[in-house]
Amino acid sequence: MEIIPQVAASDSYPPVQEEVARLAGSPEVRAAFDRFRAQESQFALWQMEATRVAAPPFGESARGAWLAGRFHELGLNDVQVDEVGNVFGVRPGYGSRFVSLSAHIDTVFPAATPLNIRQQGSRLYGPGVSDNGAGIAAMLAVASVLGSFRISHALPLVFIGNVGEEGEGDLRGMRHVFATPRWRDTIAYSVVVDGAGTDTVVAEALGSRRFEVIARGPGGHSWSDFGGPNPIIALSRAIEAFSQTPVPTSPKTTFNVGVIRGGTSVNSIPESASMRVDLRSTSTPEIDRLERALRTALDQAVAVENRAAAKHAARKPLVVQSEVVEIGSRPAGELAPDARLLKVIRAVDAHLGNTAQVQRASTDANIPLSLGREAIAIGGGGSGGGAHTLQEWFDCNGRDLGLRRILLTMLTLSGVGE
Repeated sequence: MEIIPQVAASDSYPPVQEEVARLAGSPEVRAAFDRFRAQESQFALWQMEATRVAAPPFGESARGAWLAGRFHELGLNDVQVDEVGNVFGVRPGYGSRFVSLSAHIDTVFPAATPLNIRQQGSRLYGPGVSDNGAGIAAMLAVASVLGSFRISHALPLVFIGNVGEEGEGDLRGMRHVFATPRWRDTIAYSVVVDGAGTDTVVAEALGSRRFEVIARGPGGHSWSDFGGPNPIIALSRAIEAFSQTPVPTSPKTTFNVGVIRGGTSVNSIPESASMRVDLRSTSTPEIDRLERALRTALDQAVAVENRAAAKHAARKPLVVQSEVVEIGSRPAGELAPDARLLKVIRAVDAHLGNTAQVQRASTDANIPLSLGREAIAIGGGGSGGGAHTLQEWFDCNGRDLGLRRILLTMLTLSGVGE
């Protein structure tokens, strides 16, 4: 990811800095900060409980039900689950627009993955415990302190546990949120909590496009049908040609062939083969260019394979045919440098003495950012590692800094005391 140095909030945004300092100095917010430290054991318990409930791609309903139960317990209003499985809870305010705090509830792990979630000292271990158990716990922690102290805010807050952030979920949960008139027309600011840490602000959405590329042929025996068109060889030719496509360093642009499948045995010409290709860039035109290069490489590779097969044919030659299926598309976008949300998070970091950098990444924030809305993605505090592996871990030390950061940002955006 490209990293852009952060501008000191105290130099650029003194009015916002003063507002943050006023909020942080209020008795209610100071008490909430103390609660973040005192209730760490409860937050870790929520985190482990959440990640013990399987939430594979397109199978998040059980975890969603668990989260809805916690929303009810914390006294949120209008708790509901929408058509795709997103979970909502509202803390009322006095305005007509919302500030949203969201965390994705899905994981990359298949339904049968053993979820051996455990704690050793300050560390939690297990698949999904940081990404996004940390985000879920942070969202619940903020909701809990808001319910415990009389902190008024102008704009209402909506808490969202959304589905479909990972992999082939293709941001389907957040897409649905911003396709629903109630939320599309009323969410003014979106704060996405994804994973651990406090050292980043994702304010630039990395665009991506993903394809399943399929080649099909007649198949046959490796001896008696030798020379017939081979889908694997056709894909291999396409990969070789496509891998030579030049990409710029600015805007940063990448491609990857991440999966390849095909064939049934070593002595069979396969009837089909497929590969999955990922294209990424901060520039939509660059992604378009890569897609054209991929399709051209495939067409040329199939033509070469079919010409070679025709030389061996004693009768009408059999051919390989190809198909390109889009399996994912994440839009690009970025927060304007003068956006209020960016001013607020920088002022909050300056007040807390936290050093953070603006980064570009692919998160749930892609959707509102691509629509021209104000959105960021930040971590839930603490630290983590091993994301998307069975050895994933989260260290609770430092979680309270992340929680204070989120709370101050939400309250400043909502207009406390206005």
